Amino acid sequence: MKKKTLLISSLIIIIFVLLAAFSMVNPQKGEGDKLVVAFGDSLTYGYGDQKGSGYIDTLQTKLNYQNKKDYNFDNEAIYGLESSGILTQLSDVSIRGKLDEADYFILFIGTNDLINSNGGNLKNLKHREIEKGQRDYLQNLRAILNILNDNNENTPIFLLGLYNPYPDNAAIEAIIKDWNKEIIKAAKNEKQVIYIPTNDLFKGKDKQQYFSDSLHLNDKGYNLIADRILKNYKFE
Repeated sequence: MKKKTLLISSLIIIIFVLLAAFSMVNPQKGEGDKLVVAFGDSLTYGYGDQKGSGYIDTLQTKLNYQNKKDYNFDNEAIYGLESSGILTQLSDVSIRGKLDEADYFILFIGTNDLINSNGGNLKNLKHREIEKGQRDYLQNLRAILNILNDNNENTPIFLLGLYNPYPDNAAIEAIIKDWNKEIIKAAKNEKQVIYIPTNDLFKGKDKQQYFSDSLHLNDKGYNLIADRILKNYKFE
């Protein structure tokens, strides 16, 4: 009898632990709360920030400080992700179920598409391969925006532009500008999309102060992106 009671108690504890873990990874909206669902790669994941928070946690902290409502963030970013990976995510039932609950979307993707199209780095630029990578990326981007709009047509989508991690390299700068120009075109064709530029944020600045490595930002760099989002949109 004692063994049976112990087994039941253990099962109850396990269920409570699983429910708690589920609530942590699947934030639920309370009445009056706002849910922000973010998609992206390591830049949205927050890689390089010593606190591990990136611009997402910084944005959440600032929003909750400035507003009376609680802003909950569901960060679906994955290190190394390309735009095709977000399409795979959006085909997942568990993520699809969150889309109609979101009050805001954040989409910051394309850096890996660009780098990988050139063979995994930005050295010895291969323009033909980069152009093909851009075509594939833009096709995926339009599909992502369509899915987000179709599932929640009244929700703003913050689409972040790419930044040049080597601002002194004119050839890379030209490519970044071209990709951003096409991203802006895609944004204009979709309702509720707000384009957020990032490329100008690091021009004329000491890279060592804002980057954790050659590509990823540190806490100061991510803070600039969070502030740029707040500057470009008035949250309610």
